[in-house]
Amino acid sequence: MIRIKQTASALLIGLAALTTYAAEPLYQTNFEKTKTGEVPEDFLVLDGDFAVKQSNGNKYLELPGAPLDAFGFMFGPSARHGNEISARMFGTKKGRRYPVFGIALNGVNGYRLQVAPAKRAIELLKGSAVVANVPFRWGGGEWLRLALRVEQTSAAEWTVSGRVWADGKKAPAKPTITHKETKEPRNGKPSIWGSPYSGTPIRYDDIVVKKTAK
Repeated sequence: MIRIKQTASALLIGLAALTTYAAEPLYQTNFEKTKTGEVPEDFLVLDGDFAVKQSNGNKYLELPGAPLDAFGFMFGPSARHGNEISARMFGTKKGRRYPVFGIALNGVNGYRLQVAPAKRAIELLKGSAVVANVPFRWGGGEWLRLALRVEQTSAAEWTVSGRVWADGKKAPAKPTITHKETKEPRNGKPSIWGSPYSGTPIRYDDIVVKKTAK
């Protein structure tokens, strides 16, 4: 009996360890280990003067408010599907001008979840083409959380879904926006993007890439 209990305990410990291991993020950074003025060594900056800043004891990545163009960086493991990227983002408006920012999977021409406040919309893009959009209002000056995942939902179908919500609030149970794809996604790295059209900086923090739960 004692031996059976010991074996059962060992199995439970092993299962717990496997569960913990499976739950570990594939990639994670909050910039606390990166020096101010720099970017993490594993970032591939495609364009833009991104740099770590610090305010009120918290570090974050910042994209300057000029020039007014599209900028981004890549990081983390490549994948076709089965991963989720999430991050916090902050921006401000200036008059009627707003920034545009988003997260992406499957490389530069992959799928992007984008907040476009001037359009009062959240968009899903495949490359540079908008494949889905939903109404969304954001006045600026507050952190938003974004999460994007690509999952295979049948033998010949993949679902791209995104969620957007105010930081500090509970994440929505259902996706904010979705898109069905019948062609297998390309293999590619996660990335983050921003266009400071308001002429003010965009901030990024708490970047996580993880496997989607099954």
